[in-house]
Parts: sequence; structure tokens; C-alpha cells
Amino acid sequence: MTLVKVNNNGFGRSIDGMMKDLFNEFPSTMAKTFREDVFNFPPVNIVEKAEGYEVELSVPGFEKADFSVKLDNNVLTISTEKKEESATQDAKLIRKEFSYKSFKRSFTIDDKIDAENIAAKYENGILKLELPKKEIVKAGAKDINIL
Repeated sequence: MTLVKVNNNGFGRSIDGMMKDLFNEFPSTMAKTFREDVFNFPPVNIVEKAEGYEVELSVPGFEKADFSVKLDNNVLTISTEKKEESATQDAKLIRKEFSYKSFKRSFTIDDKIDAENIAAKYENGILKLELPKKEIVKAGAKDINIL
């Protein structure tokens, strides 16, 4: 049983490598969205619940201190900037695919949101913001008696 295949033919090896790169990596590259590639926007989920809204951003590879969350004139802005670290190494870097890009996303919130009680938490690569509704908005349906 052969576990390692050695190909001493340089031309065959380069064609083989090119074909593997083309068929194995090209589809995953094309699967990224235009929004993420060009504008560096992380994907976001927004869920409405009875007590408020939940905003989740998928931003793995960051730390809690890397984020800035600000509310200014009903515009909620979430941003980060992470610099590439260039450490001197004794080893030769063969391939580098890890990268960290800065981003800035803004959302307009309306008067239904209790801006004083917005909370944020970063855990397992997900930045989660809780935007509670004001008490007036939380009130449920009301039966109106017909006279």
C-alpha cells in the first residue's frame, strides 16, 4: 500500500498542482459574496423578538477589544481594525491565506429602540448586539370594546 506518491517529473508535478488548485480552490473562492470580498462587510443576521432585536455579525479571528460600537443620531456603527502582524520567523512561509481586514457597518435604528440599554457580547466569533424595544412598543394587542 502506497501512502506517499513521489513524482520526480517537474512538468507533471506543476500541471498536477495547477489542476488541483483550479478544481479544489476555485469553487470556494467563487462562493464568497461580492459584499464580503469587495466591501469587507461581515455577514449579519437581524432577528426581531417580542422584547427587542438581535443583531449578529460573523467576525471570527477578532478579540473583544478590536471592536468599536457607537450610537450617534440613531445610527448604530460597528467597526474594527486589525493590523497584520509581521513577526520575524526562522521558518519559511509557504502559503498565507489568513488575513484580517477592517470593516465598518452602520444601521439606522428607529425610536422604538431603547438606546440606553443596548448591549453587546462577543463569543465564539459572533458579535451579538441586543437592541431592546421601549416599553410602549412591547405592549401587546388590545381588545377594543364596541359600544
